Amino acid sequence: MRPIDKRYSETHEWVKVDGDDAIIGITDYAVNQLSDLVHLELPEVGDNVESDAPLGEIESVKTVSDLIAPITGEIVAVNDKVVKDLDVLSEDPFEDGWLVRVRIADKEELENLMSAQEYEEFVETAEEEEEEEKTSVEGEEEDEEDEEEDEKEEKEKKPS
Repeated sequence: MRPIDKRYSETHEWVKVDGDDAIIGITDYAVNQLSDLVHLELPEVGDNVESDAPLGEIESVKTVSDLIAPITGEIVAVNDKVVKDLDVLSEDPFEDGWLVRVRIADKEELENLMSAQEYEEFVETAEEEEEEEKTSVEGEEEDEEDEEEDEKEEKEKKPS
């Protein structure tokens, strides 16, 4: 189970409310999906971020992904430690791996985020769909191989 003191977005960011501020990071699920992290780009202190808009980018050997702001507000701190050492994010995404601290503009936006339990269910569904898709693709590949083999056998049976 993921930490219950945080709220979660469908884009796999988490938010921990601390007074008028929110600490934002990405979940272990996001870190695992990205795997080998190579670069992180975050906003600067004083920048404003808007809910559901990009607040930075994270790059792995596989892809570059936008980090999506789960809430609107002003950046009041950036975790330089994680920018310099991405292993911190991989080792502890929920504490030392936080990304930014935002002064919350509208606390009602927090209601749009999931609880830990809701996020668990969301991730389980995503994993099941991913597994089904993978199985479906593997099945299609096997069907294509079978068809190619059948065609080859038919050609061999025909007299020249």
